[in-house]
Amino acid sequence: MRQSLGILGFVICLRLTAASMTVSAAETGEQDFAKGEALLKKQQYAEARTMLEAGIMKNSSNVQAHFNLAEACRGLAAWACAEEHYETALHLDAKSRTTGMRDLRLRRLEVWRSLEEVTAWRLLEEAKELIAGGHTEPDQMKKAEEALDGANELGLNQEQQTVYQQLQAKLPGRPSTTVLDSLKPSETPMALVPAGEFTMGSTMADDEKPVHRVYLDAFSMDKYHVTVGQYAKYLEATDKEAPPEWDIMNQPRHQKRPVVNISWSEAALYCKWAGKRLPTEAEWEKAARGTDGRLYPWGNERPTRLHANFGKKEWANHMALVPVGMFEMGKSPYGIYDMAGNAWEWVNDWYDHDYYKKSPAKNPQGPTKGKSKVVRGGNWLYLQEFLRSSFRFNAEPSSRQFGYGFRCAKTP
Repeated sequence: MRQSLGILGFVICLRLTAASMTVSAAETGEQDFAKGEALLKKQQYAEARTMLEAGIMKNSSNVQAHFNLAEACRGLAAWACAEEHYETALHLDAKSRTTGMRDLRLRRLEVWRSLEEVTAWRLLEEAKELIAGGHTEPDQMKKAEEALDGANELGLNQEQQTVYQQLQAKLPGRPSTTVLDSLKPSETPMALVPAGEFTMGSTMADDEKPVHRVYLDAFSMDKYHVTVGQYAKYLEATDKEAPPEWDIMNQPRHQKRPVVNISWSEAALYCKWAGKRLPTEAEWEKAARGTDGRLYPWGNERPTRLHANFGKKEWANHMALVPVGMFEMGKSPYGIYDMAGNAWEWVNDWYDHDYYKKSPAKNPQGPTKGKSKVVRGGNWLYLQEFLRSSFRFNAEPSSRQFGYGFRCAKTP
C-alpha cells in the first residue's frame, strides 16, 4: 500500500512538474517565439509578426525575438515596425554584452545596415505621403524635404535612389540632386571658429600635459569629414591614384560616409586642391571642445550611440562607418559634426610627446620635424577613451588604415 502511494505521488509530482514547465514556457513566450521563427523561415511574414508580437507581450527582453520581428516587418514593408525592433534588438544585445551575459550575440554590423535601410524607406514613405495629392502647404513641403534629406544622408541603394529622385522632382522649387552634388569643394559647409583663447590639453594622459591656454586667430573648419563622394570627384578631376579598397568604398550607399584608408600626404593634397589646408592640432582641439574645457564635443557626458559612432569591431566593407552628420547630439560648440568617432582625422602637425611643455601660447604650429603625424578624434573601432577631445594619437604619414580620414580648415 505504501509502495503504491509512493508511486502515485511520484507520478503526480511528474505531472505537476510537466504542467509547470508548460505554463512557464507559455508565460515566457518561448512557444510563440519558436512558431514565429518557423513562420519567418517560410516567409509567412504576417503570421510570423502576429506570433512574435504575442510572445514579446509576455517577454520583452528576448534579443532574437525582436530581431525576428524586425525581419518579419521588413518583409511586410512595415518600416516603422522594423526600425523599432532592430533598434530594440541592438539595445538589448549591447546591454547583455555590458553585463557579461552569454546570450545570443547579434551580428551587429549587419543589423545596423538593415536598420539604416528600413529607416531610409520609412523616411521616403513619409515624404511620399506628404507630397501625395499635390498639396503645397509650406509646412508639409518642409517636412517632406527634411524626410528626403534624412533618407539621402543614410545612403540609398539603387531602388531607393530611384524613389528619392522621383519624389524630389515633385517638390516645388527643389534643386535637383545634380545641382546639390555639383558644389565645388570650396563651397562645402564650413563653421567659423572665432579668434580667442581656449584651454588645451588635460591631466588624463602624459602627452596631454600640461594644461595650458592657447590663443588662436579665427579660422574655419569643415562641418563634415571629407566623404567618399567628394573624394571621388577629386580623383576624377586630378587623375590621382585611388586609395586601397577604393572599389569597395566607392559604392552608391557609401557616398555620404567618410573616405578612409587615406595617408597624411593624400589628405594634405586634397585640402590644397580644395583651396584649403589641414587644420593644426590646436585648431582641431578648439573646434572640437570650444572654450569651456569640456571633455567631448557635446560636453562632459559619457559617449553613447546618440553622440558618436564607435566601439565596432570590423570595417565590414565600409559599413562600420556611418554617413556624415548623423549625430545631432554629438556636435561641437561650433556646430561641427563627428569630431568624436567615425574616422580618425589627420592634422597638419608632427607629433612630439612633450610638445605642450614648450608650445608657444599663440597659434602653435607643432614641431618643425618628426617621425609621425598627429591624428585626432577616435574612430568607429575605438572605445570611449579615444573620443576625448584632448586625446592625442599619432601615426606615420604613410599609414593607411580603415579608420584614417580627414577634414579641411581654412584661414578667413
